[in-house]
Amino acid sequence: MKTIYKSVLAAASVALFASSVHAATSLEDLLQEVKKNRVSEARINKDREAEFQSARADKQALLRKAQASLKAEQTRGDNLAKKYSDNEVALAEKEQELNQATGTLGEMFGVVRQASSEAFGQISTSIVSAEFPGRGEFLKNMSEESKGLPNIQELEDLWFALQTEMTESGQVSRFQTEVISLDGGSTTQEVVRVGTFNLVGEQGYLVYDDENEIVQPLGRQPDGYLVDSAEELLSAKSGLVPFYADPSSGGILGLLKEKATMTERYHAGGVVGYVITAMLALGLLIGLYKIVTLTVISGKMRSQLNNTGNPSSGNPLGRILQVYKDNKTADAENLELKLDEAILKELPSIESGINIIKIFAAIAPLLGLLGTVLGMIATFQQITLFGTGDPRLMAGSISMALVTTAQGIIAALPLILMHSIVAGRSKSIVHILDEQTAGIIAAHAESEKA
Repeated sequence: MKTIYKSVLAAASVALFASSVHAATSLEDLLQEVKKNRVSEARINKDREAEFQSARADKQALLRKAQASLKAEQTRGDNLAKKYSDNEVALAEKEQELNQATGTLGEMFGVVRQASSEAFGQISTSIVSAEFPGRGEFLKNMSEESKGLPNIQELEDLWFALQTEMTESGQVSRFQTEVISLDGGSTTQEVVRVGTFNLVGEQGYLVYDDENEIVQPLGRQPDGYLVDSAEELLSAKSGLVPFYADPSSGGILGLLKEKATMTERYHAGGVVGYVITAMLALGLLIGLYKIVTLTVISGKMRSQLNNTGNPSSGNPLGRILQVYKDNKTADAENLELKLDEAILKELPSIESGINIIKIFAAIAPLLGLLGTVLGMIATFQQITLFGTGDPRLMAGSISMALVTTAQGIIAALPLILMHSIVAGRSKSIVHILDEQTAGIIAAHAESEKA
């Protein structure tokens, strides 16, 4: 603000001087004006000098204050350095006193820390902690955070922790705990603990997550007979119960859940496997249909054999007998031709579908071989693209190659058996027709000779 004021005053003086010069009409007037302006400028300069002196004094005061603060901090730093050096000496003396006081107890401290560390690694991951939670905190403090010698209470706690783990490893225990389901919910239920091996609950085998300290079911339960044994153990109240225990404390069960199920193996066959399945289903349906129809025809023919004098058109034998009845007056040769023609008319309905089953039984293994070839082609393509560093990249194609072969063989076996059964029944029916036809012709020939 002072600077602005001085600038305005100087500008006003210059403007006044300029106007006076223009207004002056003689040298005398000009001289008077110069004198006036000189006095005015002297006064202004004096004011500016006084202001500068005042500011200079203020700056000097600030400088002296800063120098005093610097000196005080330097003194404080020297004091702190001396105090740090004294503390180092005192710390070394106290450490020496501690070593002298502990003596051979220092070795015990190292042994206790080592034992606590080993026990913490074992107990924190043990399924016994699902029944007795919080056991690992004390051991963790003993092995990592404790800096002094353990007291009697801490040594006893360590002993109790180790003894509890050993005792519980040989017992089958029931307890209530919270079980986290796979969909995120939780329920409190009864759980059976088999030593340090397995946990069993309502969902089957359970696992203990030591990081989050929770109990949850396996991602996928093992085979049914294993789960059945777990359910029997859960429902048993006393006595001996056979049970499939995992001695690796869940390691083997973790591998079993990665095992492919029958459904996954089936779908590994891909399109070829689906075609083989369709052929198997169609062949079995045709076979079952033929078995039923041929059984019905065979029953009607047996009934017709008991009543050959009254032929019926509802069965092949009855229709052949009707042809004989209509052609009794014909000679033996013509009658034979007529009966052979009648048998030939019956054969298509009797043998229809049998060759289709046979064809399916022959094609199924060939389709399995086709799936094998396609799977190996895909495997070599993956080897070309990604190399052989990770076998899992080739597992899908190899599965297709093997599964389709198995599917083709599995489909062929029942189809062949079905074809044999159906063909045997149709041949037995045709054999009866041929036998009865031959008997009719022979009887007719004898009657002509007589």
